[in-house]
Amino acid sequence: MPPMFPISDENERGHGPAFVSLAFIGINVAVFLMLQGAGATIAGEEFTYGYAAVPFEITTGVDLVEPEPIVIDGQAFSVPQEPGPTPIWLTLLSAMFMHANWLHLLGNMLFLWIFGDNVEHRIGHVAYALFYVAAGVVASFAQILVDTESVIPTLGASGAIAGVLGAYLVLFPGNRVLVILLRFPVWVPSIVAIGMWAVLQVVGGFGATGEGGGVAYMAHIGGFVAGVVGGLLFRAVTREPRHPRGTPASLYG
Repeated sequence: MPPMFPISDENERGHGPAFVSLAFIGINVAVFLMLQGAGATIAGEEFTYGYAAVPFEITTGVDLVEPEPIVIDGQAFSVPQEPGPTPIWLTLLSAMFMHANWLHLLGNMLFLWIFGDNVEHRIGHVAYALFYVAAGVVASFAQILVDTESVIPTLGASGAIAGVLGAYLVLFPGNRVLVILLRFPVWVPSIVAIGMWAVLQVVGGFGATGEGGGVAYMAHIGGFVAGVVGGLLFRAVTREPRHPRGTPASLYG
């Protein structure tokens, strides 16, 4: 577990459910269960390899359908490939709603549950939906640019959620976030909780040429930067609500 793991945040009163965030959570869960077979079926595995984003496919427009050989640390491996959508760049969208395993899914959905609602309520449902998808696409391109010839599939909502974190940091720097720190729950400012997460991404991605240890750090960094930029733009055109914040750990965060 990371040294500081968020489990809740401080929400604002006067808002209903964050419909878009809840919808995104539902879509991610449905895709993992119904299309990816929760990682436990052959059909689900084929869908995962076909609809994940492969840098080589995005940069060349060629849909790989046969296993591709790669060499890592002097060892040869074969990366499965399956037919994807037409055009193949649509995997930039499908990949952000797919996950490698239950831990990957639940961790991402927890972050979206905690931080998504405040951002959605501040900028509006439609703008938030567009922003989320845009941040996910930017995150994917950031990872692709590390190695445009890579045949290793990338997938997950973490790039888009990194965008949400970046926007949250700009829009709610003083909000308190409940984190687990050294096995104890502690309230810290969001700038500390999210700032620590951002530092870990930079440290983890420094000098990486692809996915470090299975983690697409450059996607996280790219999504986060896109979120900060988006947050600055949204802050310039939206007003902070006058009503007081609600109690910490409220229903939707």
